[in-house]
Amino acid sequence: MDRTSLIAEIDSRGLRDGTRTGPLYRRLAQALTGLVQEGLLKPGAALPSERDLAEALQVGRVTVRTAYRDLLNTGTLESRHGSGTFVSSKVERMEQSLWRLSSFSADMRSRGRVPAAKIMARTINTPSPEEAFLLGLGIDERVLRLDRLRLADGLPLAIDRSVVPIKFLGENGGGEDSLYEALAASGHRPVRALQRLTAVTLDPSSAAALDVKPGAPALLIERISRLDDQRVVEYTRSHYRGDAYDFVAELRIGDDL
Repeated sequence: MDRTSLIAEIDSRGLRDGTRTGPLYRRLAQALTGLVQEGLLKPGAALPSERDLAEALQVGRVTVRTAYRDLLNTGTLESRHGSGTFVSSKVERMEQSLWRLSSFSADMRSRGRVPAAKIMARTINTPSPEEAFLLGLGIDERVLRLDRLRLADGLPLAIDRSVVPIKFLGENGGGEDSLYEALAASGHRPVRALQRLTAVTLDPSSAAALDVKPGAPALLIERISRLDDQRVVEYTRSHYRGDAYDFVAELRIGDDL
């Protein structure tokens, strides 16, 4: 939303309505909160400086400062040192099952969200000794290494770093679309996987890609996926934003208890 549209939206919400009660700063805070809740101000959107917004709205700078302060305290806005004030990049937390194997794209579509991926790196080479061991490959076979930023409704949620034998995917496979759908289309659909979860913090590069602060919490998921004949078809290391996901599993009491 540009500056002109922002001012018009705030004015349309009764900021200068003399019949409304309550301090002016509170009405301004309520107007901004409404714009955020309605999706007109997106997560990460920059807001005008206190001086610019005060001049545009023809109100005192203290009014804007106090409204911003209240919204910073509630977590609606966030301040970035040297950069300004932004709509908070906090995301709605999602529950992700640990017992169901599905692709990121399919999972987001099932939630009514629009999935997307941005390729960060794509290379074809021979596997490292560790990759050859995990994938059950000879050291002279080739693998695709695919690093992607995964997004939902334009919001970055995870970084996937996948290694897939070329024999299962082909030279041109693996891009911005679902990797599992590409494997299924080639006749190599994963049917089971072993996952390991570890709590970690994000390095500056990964944090920047996920639009969070360096050192922010994340979940590292290492996954080895297999075909129906038990051959390993994929090895992936994924970093999921810690503020976006809760991973859940259903447990049952064993027969021996």
